[in-house]
Amino acid sequence: MSDSFALRLPKAELHLHIEGTFEPELIFALAERNRIVLPYPSVEALRAAYAFADLQSFLNVYYAAMNVLRTEADFAQLANEYFVRARSEGLVHAEVFFDPQAHTARGVPFRTVIDGLWSAVRESQARYGLTSKLIMCFLRDASVESALATLAEALPFGDRIVAVGLDSAEAGHPPGRFGEVFARARAAGWLTVAHAGEEGPPAYVWEALDVLHVSRIDHGVRSLEDPRLVARLRDERIPLTVCPLSNVKLRVVDTLADHPLRRMLDAGLLATVNSDDPAYFGGYVGENYLAVARALALTPATLVTLARNSFEASFLGTEERTRYLARVDAVADAMTER
Repeated sequence: MSDSFALRLPKAELHLHIEGTFEPELIFALAERNRIVLPYPSVEALRAAYAFADLQSFLNVYYAAMNVLRTEADFAQLANEYFVRARSEGLVHAEVFFDPQAHTARGVPFRTVIDGLWSAVRESQARYGLTSKLIMCFLRDASVESALATLAEALPFGDRIVAVGLDSAEAGHPPGRFGEVFARARAAGWLTVAHAGEEGPPAYVWEALDVLHVSRIDHGVRSLEDPRLVARLRDERIPLTVCPLSNVKLRVVDTLADHPLRRMLDAGLLATVNSDDPAYFGGYVGENYLAVARALALTPATLVTLARNSFEASFLGTEERTRYLARVDAVADAMTER
């Protein structure tokens, strides 16, 4: 398999935190533009802080860095730079998480956040033909009351949001306590997803399914610890948005060679490959494909399965999904003919 195949393969990304695409160079540029003093003396010093011990140690740096995001133009630039970079690695569709509570708590209006992101969504479609959707996440380590207030702020922008999600520090924060929030979101017409089974146990995945009624599980790698859960995920075709390089960086697995992605596929699970927070974890979506292909000796046919899974698991309409799947098959056929 040539490296170019993993990068050229058309793919959707379903687990991507836009705040996690914040490259150090852009962080410093926006800090200067907004006259904010960073707690790091240089780009190199900030990168050196990326030696994470676990999810919480990452989040400490992650939230400190996003403090420089202040204006609509900042959010638009952040998203546009992600779209350009990921597009170079085969991205054709993205379903992008954003964390409004992390911004409104700093005094940044909800409208500023979503207007900036929405302008990038429209520009990427017009300029590159790249489709994207926004998923508003609630911080699971914040209060239910805060989530409900955020939901109320989001309702006037309902046509710009395809789903709501649940993210941030998982350990000790079961998804079930957000049942009312997610019920109200579903009543408003939104789909639901949730981070579960990354650091948290398989029980969190069960709660996400049974209490939050999610359409997808974000991460879900610890689901393999529960054979009954694996059977349910397989039989109900519940997608898992797996993030291999993230799992290594945050010590969920020791090395990529230990990653359970192959076992998930062998178990018949609808697993996908995504980058999570690529500026912090060492690779965008195509680089994740390439890394697992090398570490797990995945065949081109398996990479094609992963690419097809990414569209099957997406929130695209039937016509768009069919069109993208045809593009995957065309690249795969061209590779076979060589």
